[in-house]
Amino acid sequence: MSEVSAPFLAQMAFPDRLVALRRLKGLTQQSLSDQTGIHVTQIRRYEAGKAEPTLEILRKLARGLGVTGDALLFDETERGPQQETFRMRLEAIDRLDPAEVRTLEEVVDGLLLKHEARRFVRSA
Repeated sequence: MSEVSAPFLAQMAFPDRLVALRRLKGLTQQSLSDQTGIHVTQIRRYEAGKAEPTLEILRKLARGLGVTGDALLFDETERGPQQETFRMRLEAIDRLDPAEVRTLEEVVDGLLLKHEARRFVRSA
């Protein structure tokens, strides 16, 4: 959760995480409602755990809070590679130009295909 590094968010249920992120951003329920177009009553229901948002609502909430969907739903140990070196490398991909990204995709696809082929041969 790079844009919101608040250890207290770890292991929180969605309603608690939503409240914590909203408060961390200094927003009231009404101001979050105004930013997202989600009725304030519905935001109250999500925060109370009485309703579960759809994917589209989760996207609106993440945008309104200025966080990624992952930050809204997961703590940092639940998503992404476990090795710190790979995490840093994945973040660096955003600095590559489009041709380099395509090359990287081809290399990764090739390695994954090779891995799957080996698994298939072993299981046959």
